[in-house]
Amino acid sequence: MATKTANVTARVEPDIKLQAEAVMAKLGIPVSTAINMFYREIILWNGLPFRPSVPVNDVRARDEMSKEDFDRRMAAGLEQAKLGMSAPADEVFSRLMGEFDDK
Repeated sequence: MATKTANVTARVEPDIKLQAEAVMAKLGIPVSTAINMFYREIILWNGLPFRPSVPVNDVRARDEMSKEDFDRRMAAGLEQAKLGMSAPADEVFSRLMGEFDDK
């Protein structure tokens, strides 16, 4: 006996659609399966399966910043270095790995 299905229609930005579909293709998951998984997670959690939020840090790639923003961030970093507000890379890496292990 065939499973009944229903159609879902959504408008998505073309670039976002392409990027998401590329990831799903790497995973070997058809788009319809991914949507079905998302809907099942909504049911399981009785809400979105993630917490919608605005990132605390404004993390942007260099090409997303103006020259002024980039220069401001570099000047702030230089000032922090001059004030000794730094830590050895291996210490920072260990701290980051600990955050992942806690989850």
